[in-house]
Amino acid sequence: MSTLAIIGAGPGLGLATARRFGRDGHAAALLSRTREHVEQLAAQLAADGITARGYVADARDPDSLRAALDAAAADLGPIDVLQYSPVPAKDFMKTVLETDAEDLVGPVEQSVYGPVAAVRHVLPGMRERGRGTILFINGGSAMTPNGGVAGTSVAFAGESAYGQMLHDALAEEGIHVAQLIIPLGIGGGDPDHEPEALAERILGLHRDRGGYRTVIGQD
Repeated sequence: MSTLAIIGAGPGLGLATARRFGRDGHAAALLSRTREHVEQLAAQLAADGITARGYVADARDPDSLRAALDAAAADLGPIDVLQYSPVPAKDFMKTVLETDAEDLVGPVEQSVYGPVAAVRHVLPGMRERGRGTILFINGGSAMTPNGGVAGTSVAFAGESAYGQMLHDALAEEGIHVAQLIIPLGIGGGDPDHEPEALAERILGLHRDRGGYRTVIGQD
């Protein structure tokens, strides 16, 4: 069975995406820092008839990411879809005039080192099989820097650049790399921003294999 691994799985978009991919025949590996959290999500999916398991990993700890991805592949099958979507911490949200060099460590660990570690770990298997999808889910500051959330803006810029380079380098190998930008956050009453609608778009990115960046509300 093909496996979708979601780094930063939560009860909103992560759960909705796992459920949608599960209906499409994928197993779901749910990675987050809290075991109880991901086990509850996996139980909800199992009640819907979807194969799912939770794994403990911290996006800022590359070794924990690698260990969780190895365990998921051993339990569920090859990871053919990797979604990187951890939610930025509140202390990443300082204004640009309040941000010191030390304030960038956490955002860069999460949004640059984390995705690079995860991708580098699953990519050899994808290249060997000649298939795979890598998905980066970001807020609007990944596209337009926002001085009110300087740490996230700086780190998301790095993540975006890395994803674009991967997209260009891997397109001819049958591995699709895509980024979904969700301006204004998830939910809020806009039907296009609800978790289920976004999950459908994410599945579409996996299936359609078009360009790198898609922006909700600008297509």
